[in-house]
Amino acid sequence: MGATTSQRKPVAELTLAKDEDERSKKANEPTRLANMRHSFFGGKIETVAKCPVRNVDDFAIWYTPGVAEPCKAIAKDPSLAYEYTNKWNTVAVVTDGTRVLGLGDIGPLAGLPVMEGKAMLFKYLGGVDAVPICIGSKDIDDIVRTVKLISPSFGGINLEDISSPKCFAVLDRVRKELEIPVWHDDQQGTATIVLAGLINALRLVGKRIDEVHVAMIGAGAANIAISRLIIAAGIDIRRIVMTDSHGILTPTRKELELDYHEKWHLALRSNLEGREGGDREAIEGADVVIAASRPGPGVITKDMVRSMAHDAIVFATANPVPEIWPWEAVEAGARVVATGRSDFPNQVNNSLVFPAVFRGALDVRASRITDEMCLAAANELSRSAEEKGLSNDRIVPSMADWEVFPREATAVGMKAIEQGLARRKLTRQELYDRAMSIIVHARREMGTLMNSGLIEPMPE
Repeated sequence: MGATTSQRKPVAELTLAKDEDERSKKANEPTRLANMRHSFFGGKIETVAKCPVRNVDDFAIWYTPGVAEPCKAIAKDPSLAYEYTNKWNTVAVVTDGTRVLGLGDIGPLAGLPVMEGKAMLFKYLGGVDAVPICIGSKDIDDIVRTVKLISPSFGGINLEDISSPKCFAVLDRVRKELEIPVWHDDQQGTATIVLAGLINALRLVGKRIDEVHVAMIGAGAANIAISRLIIAAGIDIRRIVMTDSHGILTPTRKELELDYHEKWHLALRSNLEGREGGDREAIEGADVVIAASRPGPGVITKDMVRSMAHDAIVFATANPVPEIWPWEAVEAGARVVATGRSDFPNQVNNSLVFPAVFRGALDVRASRITDEMCLAAANELSRSAEEKGLSNDRIVPSMADWEVFPREATAVGMKAIEQGLARRKLTRQELYDRAMSIIVHARREMGTLMNSGLIEPMPE
């Protein structure tokens, strides 16, 4: 017998359930394919020579005895290492594996696939040669000492997936002790792209940056750095309400004073209304939610989004799964939704940032990367997206908009020159032409390897 009328589900409900299944299946497709394809290629990067070897006689130039001459020259003038070696274009991607994506403390070996992926993005998007360095210690002194010891080989250091609050101490110490650009991508990279997206999202909904209320879910390295950069861009710190796993940051949270200086700073200065409670209480009435907490879905619910102000903006940036699926946030009334994933609209992922920031910093041989350089990158990203036309599903460029990377690199390089941090002084046009040439070369190199079959076709 067929189902009775009371047992049958409405057609609209069945359609929504089917759509939900299809969207979830598509969202999980990269996860399903990842192991097979990583195994097929045996990793994602390799070392390739950049000079010709016509026959074995060339080794007399590239190696002994000829190589002794550049060695002696560098011994007399260390700056020549930038002329005679690839130091000028090489970055170390350093991790201890204590906070890998949304997977937590899985260790340096398990973090290696992420670091290889980072190196691949560095090359393809920024023309930067990057080397994964996975350190077998969680100790701050060990990490700092290791980075210092390997630094002669590199033109820059990208710290990656190091747990909070340790990551703050590592970054501060390494930046003080080295004269090459060092940054922590989970802090500065994520902050830069979120700010770029926020600028354009606020343009779309017609709200002023200094008047919006912002709920920040998660108080790790990413959201602490995001708060610092968005405050520098005009957000009123008193209109920020931030939560960690124990609830809203308030001056009553005395345990923060000794061990979590960054959280304590925000606890004292943010949350003018004096809200207490957890994520739900922080989100109620907010114009913007910026979540950088734990993988979802379900960390942020539809009811929480419904409680937000009109034309709500939701940034759910957890990886590999956002705190709320974007379609759920839209169904609950959000006007603009962004995630950290490339398979959804509005990817506020630091992949749009770190290749270009290092490109710009390396090209002027900057001694460090500052918040002002990050602000310059964020403004260039937002400007680039605005020029192509903003919409609810397009607030930042995508990684396919590769022309944004030389523009962003130029903005960063010019800011370094302006701040007196550059060892090389180039004009804006010279910086742009150089970045464009290097990035185009990297993309052509990848295309040649694929077209020639030296990189095998992707397995089905």
